[in-house]
Amino acid sequence: MTKEQFIAFCKNIGGAEVDQPFDKDFETTIARHSDTKKWFAAILEYQGKTVVNLKCEPMESDFLRSVFKGVIPGYHMNKVHWNTVFLDSDVPDGEIERMTLVSFELTDKRKKILKKNGKNPL
Repeated sequence: MTKEQFIAFCKNIGGAEVDQPFDKDFETTIARHSDTKKWFAAILEYQGKTVVNLKCEPMESDFLRSVFKGVIPGYHMNKVHWNTVFLDSDVPDGEIERMTLVSFELTDKRKKILKKNGKNPL
């Protein structure tokens, strides 16, 4: 998957937006919830390659790291809850998309508040 393909995928998630919020950094792109502005993906350059940081449940993070060479602990993120995924690696595009949707769900603060209050977020 290319950087452009990944960004296009993120833009097509309902309730998501993509921007480049860092002055003088024209490489890093952030995908966030359009209502809360909370990040669910950070697309950046690491070791000369395009990677994406995605939030993940801790047990699944460890599992994905053991299965794919292209998944490592989150670069510049909490290593328990975030993975860094090399876009041009052994991770299939469909798996990258699945992990992105999981990250989107895990970072949706509105749904967490509704669940905590016993209300169905859907």
